[in-house]
Amino acid sequence: MQGAMAAPIVAPVTRQISGRAAPAPVPVPSGPESGQPLAASVADLPVLDASGRRVLFGALFRERRAVVVFVRHFLCYICKEYVDDLAKIPKSFLQEANVTLIVIGQSSYHHIEPFCKLTGYSHEIYVDPEREIYKRLGMKRGEEIASSGNNIHFIHRDRNRLDHKPINSVLQLVGVQHVDFTSRPSVIHV
Repeated sequence: MQGAMAAPIVAPVTRQISGRAAPAPVPVPSGPESGQPLAASVADLPVLDASGRRVLFGALFRERRAVVVFVRHFLCYICKEYVDDLAKIPKSFLQEANVTLIVIGQSSYHHIEPFCKLTGYSHEIYVDPEREIYKRLGMKRGEEIASSGNNIHFIHRDRNRLDHKPINSVLQLVGVQHVDFTSRPSVIHV
C-alpha cells in the first residue's frame, strides 16, 4: 500500500533481563537466566569519586550485587528529590539483602559532596563528567539498573524527567525490604 507509514518500532522502557522478580530475598539467578553481561567497552570506562579518584565503572559491581541509578544532573529538581528518597533507604536493609546502592551523576566530582549534604545521601556516589557511560549506554535521561557480578538483570530508562521507576519496585527486584518514604510524623490524639 503506497503512502502508508509503518508503525515505529519502540524499545521497551523497562526491561527485566533475568525474567524473575524477587518479592523477597532470593539468591541471584545463575545459568542462562543470569542476566545480560555488561560490555567491556562500558565496564572499562572510569567514574570519579568525591576525591576525584578514578574507578572503573564495572569494578563498582563486579564482585557484588548493586542497584545503579544514573541521574541527569545534580541541579535537576526531580533528580534531587529522587536522591532525597534514596537517602532514606536504611543501610541495614541493603546489608540484609547484600546489595549496594550507587548513584552516578553527570557533573564534576567537586559537586558530589555538596549534593550529598543537600540530599542527605550517604550511600556510594560517583560522577561520569564526560558522559561517556551515558553515551555508550544510549542514555538521554536517567536510568535505574539492577546488577550482580558483571551481569545486568533489570534496566529502566526514563522517558521524561518525571518517569523515574518507583524506588520500592527496584528494591523489590533485588530483595530489599519495602521502605516507607512518607516520613510523616504520627498523629497523636489528646
